[in-house]
Amino acid sequence: TFIVAPIVTRLTDGTTEVVRLTENVKRGTEIKAEMLETVKVKADALPDGFIDDGAKAIGKYATSNLYKGDYLTGEKLAGEANSADDVFESLDGSKLAFSVTIANFASGLSGKLENGDIVSLVVVDDDSQKSMIPGALTYVRVITTTTVGGVDQDNVVKNDDGTYETPETITLLVNTAQAKLLAEYEETSTNHAALVYRGDAKTANKFLEAQEQYFIDLAEEEEENTESEETDDSGSGDDIIKRAND
Repeated sequence: TFIVAPIVTRLTDGTTEVVRLTENVKRGTEIKAEMLETVKVKADALPDGFIDDGAKAIGKYATSNLYKGDYLTGEKLAGEANSADDVFESLDGSKLAFSVTIANFASGLSGKLENGDIVSLVVVDDDSQKSMIPGALTYVRVITTTTVGGVDQDNVVKNDDGTYETPETITLLVNTAQAKLLAEYEETSTNHAALVYRGDAKTANKFLEAQEQYFIDLAEEEEENTESEETDDSGSGDDIIKRAND
């Protein structure tokens, strides 16, 4: 014991655990457990502010493009990734950024929408004037709003008279099916954004997960009814609302 202990001490002395990435991660991407590993390295080789516990990184977002083998530090992560550039950088083909026109000041929540908001799209048919919240567009994340001059919400500045240029479009984070519906409604309807939630990312994700479950259920129904008429993507969305509030 008196011989082995000093040897072990010398072998482990000067090393510490650090969290590093097991894959490349784009800016704005949420860090998940499967992206991380913990390794022991020499302490003098580590950057300042290194993270030694994966739990401290999970659920946060990359502030820049990161690469496999990178050691994580506090500066490389943020609690939220709500800037438009963050979201655009994180797009990997599974989601799309799609803009819809704000018909008037009221349609865009009187200019009060913020990046990261969860909204429902209220669609008013131009011919019948009937309104609905399509099931496929019950909970959608706002990437940004943009003025007629092409200025995103992140960069809007106050005018000399104290007012702000109002937004003309809302850019949303959607899947392919939602993008197709939005394109159709853009031509045939007037779209209004109703604010559902603004706050922490964990709660916001609950609404988005409920929306994703809608499409999973829809696919299962279509498989069970392959010989019946095509299922309508624009359902009422009542089941989604129930799931998000459970």
